[in-house]
Amino acid sequence: MSCGSGGGCGCSWGKWSLSIVRVVLGIIFFMHGSQKVMGWFGGHGLTATVTMMSGMGMPVALVYAVCFGEFLGGIGLIVGCLSRWAAGGIAIIMFGAVATVHWQNGFFLSMSPDKGNGFEYNLALIAMALAVVIGGPGKCAIDNMCCKKSGCC
Repeated sequence: MSCGSGGGCGCSWGKWSLSIVRVVLGIIFFMHGSQKVMGWFGGHGLTATVTMMSGMGMPVALVYAVCFGEFLGGIGLIVGCLSRWAAGGIAIIMFGAVATVHWQNGFFLSMSPDKGNGFEYNLALIAMALAVVIGGPGKCAIDNMCCKKSGCC
């Protein structure tokens, strides 16, 4: 029986796949959070982001929570530190993005400059985040070193 068949052969490919999902999700949110918080990768930085998002009616405290949630949550996911908490926070941020921005634009992403993007990308990110919340950080995560005994992560 092959390890990929899930036949109980003792292999842990599933844990490695969770690691891939966790790290890729972390990179995505580190990059987007870096744009918002640091102004890196073509972003506008924290002041401009707070001004723009609060101008859309979002409370300033919530804007800061979203910006730093993406940035710090991304870092946490990359290294596997508090992975379930970071992924849960990211899922909440994405649910909020769908509810406040993307739902009204329908399902599909749009390449048209006069139409906003739908929620399909957010849905994929939510699924990735929930996989980490449910399945844990996978292999090669700080959580595995410091949370093994207590089960806190």
